[in-house]
Amino acid sequence: MELTTVKAVIVAAKYTTQQYKTRVWRQLMARWLVAIGLVLVMIGLLWPLFSKLGLGRLPGDIVIERGNFHFYFPIVTCLVLSVVLSFVLWLLNR
Repeated sequence: MELTTVKAVIVAAKYTTQQYKTRVWRQLMARWLVAIGLVLVMIGLLWPLFSKLGLGRLPGDIVIERGNFHFYFPIVTCLVLSVVLSFVLWLLNR
């Protein structure tokens, strides 16, 4: 085999490997996007239950209502959900 032929084979092999890595990456990303979408749908479906529990209107959540303007920033709700999710993920990781 000539040296140029060997270089061509090596370049082709690298290109094929890069294509493979790209395909695997895209499949992994697609799975993650579907999983995130399903989680968001579940949260949306369970939102009325969360409202009955009081999440979303906890003391400390910032609510400003002036005329037609409504601003709502659920800072305490975010903190509570963060602590709960951190604890659940910590338990799953043990």
